[in-house]
Amino acid sequence: MKAIAYQKFGNIDVLQNVEEPRPSVQANQVLVKVKAVSINPMDWKIRKGEMKLMSGLKFPKHTGVDFAGFVEEAGSAVTGFKKGDEVFGVVKNNMKEGALAEYVAVPSANVWKKPAHISFAQAASIPIVGAAAVTALHKMGTIHPQSKILVNGATGGFGMFLLQLLKQQKADVTAVTSTKAIDYASTWGASVVVDYTKEDMLSKNVVYDIVVDLSGKMGYDNARRIMKPRALFLNPTPRPIEIPTSLFKNLFSRKKHVAVLSHPSKENMEVLLNAINNGLQIEVSQVFPFSQFNQAYQYAEQGGFIGKVAIEID
Repeated sequence: MKAIAYQKFGNIDVLQNVEEPRPSVQANQVLVKVKAVSINPMDWKIRKGEMKLMSGLKFPKHTGVDFAGFVEEAGSAVTGFKKGDEVFGVVKNNMKEGALAEYVAVPSANVWKKPAHISFAQAASIPIVGAAAVTALHKMGTIHPQSKILVNGATGGFGMFLLQLLKQQKADVTAVTSTKAIDYASTWGASVVVDYTKEDMLSKNVVYDIVVDLSGKMGYDNARRIMKPRALFLNPTPRPIEIPTSLFKNLFSRKKHVAVLSHPSKENMEVLLNAINNGLQIEVSQVFPFSQFNQAYQYAEQGGFIGKVAIEID
């Protein structure tokens, strides 16, 4: 089968289209014929060696975490899936495995039935950012219509899910995004939309109960200026050092710095599938064919797109 792999850490040019044996299926696994894989920042952070303490130094490595496709084969201990089922899921170990290949073998617990009304590219866009959005929602605690929430960098994949989940909670959400994404932020549930190319959120005389920094560009120290005395700062992209230091600092401050660490699970997928079946929208701004995997990663790593980017395998 064809797959994308790399033999050393580096930029996009280390990615190679290679031939590998089709994976065999263990008793608790399903073999999925992959139709689409979505791109996440985690892909290039691992590839560039930024997470080598967790990914290890053994090569070749593969890329891609979440996928969608057809069940090709189910292991002897698997119930609930059969050949031909349309599914989406994630690889078991995103630090050492990759989904960008013609076939992937994963535990059946890491796979869910694809809603019939969405495409494979949309389904492949759900697990990583969707699970992160559900986790962020749980970290916020009780939300009510008076809760003032700021989402900075609100119209990427994470923000797409989070805004729509917050809309279901009837929260008062301010979204910070680019000019081209203003309409999306409003449609997805923001009460107020701020164009960061024209306004500086930190200079406004407004304070929030919760600040979610999806862009990673604001930072906790800056966010403190616009946080209420007992507010939360949610950080979905913490640097390794920020996890222990935030726990220590939180002992002495009422303005809490909370790392959002998540992984797709049965529970958060149930929340997402319920929301999707009730109208949650999944925007895939660009879909690339497998042969253009380099261009796909180049486009994704530049940022500035709305929703998600996916690669389709024919």
